[in-house]
Amino acid sequence: MNYKISTDPGARLRIDKWLWAARFFKTRSLASDAVEKGRVKIGGAGVKPSKEVRVGDLVEIDIERIVWRVEVLGVCDVRGPASVAQTLYAETEDGRAQRMAEAERRRTFREPAAQLQGRPTKRDRRVIDKLSGSD
Repeated sequence: MNYKISTDPGARLRIDKWLWAARFFKTRSLASDAVEKGRVKIGGAGVKPSKEVRVGDLVEIDIERIVWRVEVLGVCDVRGPASVAQTLYAETEDGRAQRMAEAERRRTFREPAAQLQGRPTKRDRRVIDKLSGSD
């Protein structure tokens, strides 16, 4: 199948459709929901799903607290394979560094309550009460 990617600076496409075509979201409705919830910004400003994205725009996408900062390189109104989708955008260097730092933090983060098992014992409760200052 022939995927027509437009790199013309005047080319425009709805942001929800572009996010879907660039494979940031599995469905257009998921992309639209993310835009409506303010998780997608164009040029630092919140937008509606019908806002048109243009080649050269800077888009910030928050997916499960991981922020992608990308520059739009092309628009395509059909969803193609990942190799085609990756040609639609380029991630900024500072965005990539922040995303990798967040991924590293998530990988090394240890949940404080992970070692606790079940309800606290009477001794644990006394320690908790002593640390929290409640008697």
